[in-house]
Amino acid sequence: MGIVWRLGCLLLIFMVIGSAVSAIATGGHFHLIPLPLLVGFFALLLILGVAVQALSTLATPVDEIIGAAGKIERGDYSAQIREGGPSQLRSVARAFNSMSARLKSSDERRRSFLADVVHELRTPLAVIRGQAEGIADGVYAADAEHIAAIVDATRSLEVLVEDLRALALSDTGSLVLAREPVDIAVLLHDVVASFQAAADEAAVSLSTEVAQDLSQADIDPVRIRSVIGNIVVNAIRHTAAGGSVRIRGEATPGWIEVSVADTGEGIPPELLPHVFERFVRGPGSKGSGLGLAIAHEIVVAHGGSIDVTSTVGAGTTVRMMLPVSTAP
Repeated sequence: MGIVWRLGCLLLIFMVIGSAVSAIATGGHFHLIPLPLLVGFFALLLILGVAVQALSTLATPVDEIIGAAGKIERGDYSAQIREGGPSQLRSVARAFNSMSARLKSSDERRRSFLADVVHELRTPLAVIRGQAEGIADGVYAADAEHIAAIVDATRSLEVLVEDLRALALSDTGSLVLAREPVDIAVLLHDVVASFQAAADEAAVSLSTEVAQDLSQADIDPVRIRSVIGNIVVNAIRHTAAGGSVRIRGEATPGWIEVSVADTGEGIPPELLPHVFERFVRGPGSKGSGLGLAIAHEIVVAHGGSIDVTSTVGAGTTVRMMLPVSTAP
């Protein structure tokens, strides 16, 4: 309150001087300004002083917020501010710090994602360039064997680009689903037929089991078939010869449960909580690490859910819940 006291004294001095000057100018007697008026002036001064002090108290935190916001604008997402002062300012500071932390985390994920994409693109591009240059220089013959390596690498690029496109559409909320009533039994049998040759080549038993009373599902058949197909391919890849992969379809109230269970190598416990994250792969995996991430995004976009259980050396089961169609 020091500023109020100083201003009060200054006002009193001005009032005394003003009264004296007025008395001299009019030839009258010297009178101080009446006490009620003086009290009113002092009360007004007190209010102004308190307001000035309050503004001074707010100025420092506000300056910190402005400074931190400037850092974020320049790309420094580590900016934080002190959570002090009035409760409203503390709330603003907490919200600001939370926003800054989320921006920092998002930026780190973006950088990591870009690094992973570059890494995934580099391998097939190196194969294509190496084979093409070898053929052009006459080192390799332009025969089916060397052309096949280029074709395989090109297909890998196509799959990766399509996976990245699906993730980008999901991130922006632009993933369009062409939903319709679908007979899950027919869809699962089609998946088995499509990958039977791959399973036979790997000496893995591939089968399907569908409940008789299974209702139609309200899904995008193309996208869900792609999800199940990717899971089946992954299961076959990680199951040793003599093992099995079984697809099941079961009815639950309002939902259809589709599961893919294998007797493969299983997922390490430390990796299991991260299987739906992008570019997460187990030791020795040859995939891009996007399959389950995309499966999660597509199933969730349908309003369903997906989870994975696994035991090392015993196998892995992926379960997804898909909505039942309400169409007549």
